[in-house]
Amino acid sequence: MDKLILFSKLDSLKRCIDRIKEKMPDSLEALSSDLDRQDIIVLNLERAVQTSVEQDVQAPMSMSECFGILNEIRIIDVKLMERMKKSVGFRNIAVHEYRSISWEIVYSIIRENLKEFQEYARQILQWLEKE
Repeated sequence: MDKLILFSKLDSLKRCIDRIKEKMPDSLEALSSDLDRQDIIVLNLERAVQTSVEQDVQAPMSMSECFGILNEIRIIDVKLMERMKKSVGFRNIAVHEYRSISWEIVYSIIRENLKEFQEYARQILQWLEKE
């Protein structure tokens, strides 16, 4: 894997997470009523997932398979692999079925699950340090 490309992708992932945190609403109601905030948050969640699966490893058959490959080659652990696979499901809904997004689920994701992207970056960096 090209380390410079990985560092660039991790930087992009950090920007997405930072942008979501900047727009983090105080309540579900605030998110549900603010179209601009919805767009910014969902777009950056999509980008975070996309950036996370774009690793220079053997070609996966699906986006979620990428996390399985990263686990197989011991870059990320099993627990994180399972959590990151779920992020692909959200990304697919956001990209293909935007109108059916549950803002309650989005609110829960940004309040409870952003740390998974940070853990993903941490495990990638830890692996890079060993290489």
